[in-house]
Amino acid sequence: MTNLLGEPPETFLPADPGAAELDGGASPAEVAAAHPDSTLAWALLSEAALSEGRDLEGYAFARTSYHRSLDALRRNGWKGHGPVPWSHEPNRGFLRSLAVLATASERLGDEAEAHRCREFLRESSPEAYAALVS
Repeated sequence: MTNLLGEPPETFLPADPGAAELDGGASPAEVAAAHPDSTLAWALLSEAALSEGRDLEGYAFARTSYHRSLDALRRNGWKGHGPVPWSHEPNRGFLRSLAVLATASERLGDEAEAHRCREFLRESSPEAYAALVS
């Protein structure tokens, strides 16, 4: 069956406010402190914490990235669903936040949240899902 209303348009976020500093070698902690709205910095902080076994901190950083991302998506026309392309670099903070929140949730025993985040990631960007979920 064809959806006669069509699919929602792709959402393209503006440049992450901390991306240039991260690209320049600044630490994610420095960038998050200077730009609390840098979803990429929070996602990177989460990935680092999880890699060091600091699961609770990793979860908190991932949750921050995720909620900041939702705010940014809504400000840019997203209506709660629809494609968020991995190929658009500024979208990657949001997409990484979903992947890392799934991992952190799983580590804390919240399988339902981990599953929800992975499905949300897959629905938002199959390319991101393929790149970030092993």
